[in-house]
Amino acid sequence: MSISGTLDALTAPDVRKEIPSIVETGKHRVIVDLSGLTLIDSSGVAAIVSLYKQVRARGGEFKVVGVRDQPLAIFKLLRMDRVFSL
Repeated sequence: MSISGTLDALTAPDVRKEIPSIVETGKHRVIVDLSGLTLIDSSGVAAIVSLYKQVRARGGEFKVVGVRDQPLAIFKLLRMDRVFSL
């Protein structure tokens, strides 16, 4: 999955709508590419955490790659860089 642009209160619901289809496919490894993401807010973080929890609950592997700039600063502030091994 690749997310670009902004992930905020307006766009996070679109990501949340995709979560069931990602989880239900039975994929054991989900990689989220955020190299094109320029801005994230708490709604965006919540959407990514929701996907993470659902993948991990099914025994899958979850990885976030390509995080930079403002999104990286937010993940570090929330200490999510430790969860996602950024």
